[in-house]
Amino acid sequence: MPANIVVPEMGESIVDARVARWLKNEGDAVTIGEPLVELETDKVDIEVSATQNGVLEKILQPAGADVKIGEVLGVIAEGEGRSAPPAAVPEAAAAAAPAAAPSAPTTPVAATPSARRAAREQNIDLAAVRPDGPRITKADVDKTRAAAPAPAPAAAAPSAPAAPAARPAVAPAPPRRPAGERTETRERMSKRRATIARRLVEAQQTAAMLTTFNEVDMSQVMQLRARQKDAFRNAYGISLGIASFFVRAAVVALREFPRLNAEIQDDVMVLKHYYDIGIAVGAPEGLVVPVLRDVDRMTFAEIEAGIRDFAQRAHDGTLTLEDLRGGTFSITNGGVYGSLNSTPILNPPQVGILGLHAIKDRPVAVDGQVVVRPMMNIALTYDHRIVDGSEAVRFLVRIKELVEDPGALLIGS
Repeated sequence: MPANIVVPEMGESIVDARVARWLKNEGDAVTIGEPLVELETDKVDIEVSATQNGVLEKILQPAGADVKIGEVLGVIAEGEGRSAPPAAVPEAAAAAAPAAAPSAPTTPVAATPSARRAAREQNIDLAAVRPDGPRITKADVDKTRAAAPAPAPAAAAPSAPAAPAARPAVAPAPPRRPAGERTETRERMSKRRATIARRLVEAQQTAAMLTTFNEVDMSQVMQLRARQKDAFRNAYGISLGIASFFVRAAVVALREFPRLNAEIQDDVMVLKHYYDIGIAVGAPEGLVVPVLRDVDRMTFAEIEAGIRDFAQRAHDGTLTLEDLRGGTFSITNGGVYGSLNSTPILNPPQVGILGLHAIKDRPVAVDGQVVVRPMMNIALTYDHRIVDGSEAVRFLVRIKELVEDPGALLIGS
């Protein structure tokens, strides 16, 4: 009997989605478990799969449509339907490929939505991608693209070696647009980008946000990392980074200033005695904040591994809704993009977010002498409705003290 394809329950706070792309056309044969349609949400992209064998009889919600949980996307009917057409093969590759004996039809390629999108944009056949895991990720597509041989240059008549071109003193000017040309491009926001925009405005409208600043001398951290980098990598298989020092320092400071690890529910302050730290990372579709849970129970190595895993999976598009759920406090690092200072915006319902920035050598006064030290500006944005200014300042000073004396943070790691 016919079966409806419906928008599934997608977890905490997600009530709607946008149809990104249908992977099948009306009349195509489908098999149980086969991905049929990609949905774009404000947190992650998901695939909706067939619940039975049959034929995709009707598409009720086309690409670009906004849909809600439980809404019907299409209908699967009984029958065999037609087989999906084979993936297009570049003409040059087809000419070079040797003739092969007919074989049984291949099963659909299992790939993440971001991998399918990257393959379309880069004109790569997913069947040619060899994944490192059970599903093809965007990283697998990028790796395939990088490994593709470059086209051979056209043959040219032998000539004397040309002298290397002198590097221009200034960058060449971009080509001028034709006189009178004033073109524009209109691009619809992705579901995630639109939600980010809405939540940022809501945060500014509902919270009494203030930001306090300080600076940290990173000398001790840099020296400790230099001394321990080989031993740490040999022991744990990963590098000792910067962010883990601030994650560990944040937990210590949050214990001492618990209202920064809280949220407001009506006129009640909910103080949380567990430490789930959101780590803001860039993703192709916008910033995401996956959560390291129970950080007070984690070693430096576990924190480093968790941060690197989040960064990789954000790039691949394989973060899950569970990765993004909750969080009691957040850390964002604009320094990876070269930022020297910023005022981070709260991630509601959290009431505190720590901003890290680029490390730069600067002259500072130490014991009456001017010396050059690697310095980082840090910022704390907080909700003044629950956190007093003096409390926020002392919290940030505590972060500074802990990072400038990192030996104490390593105890028990």
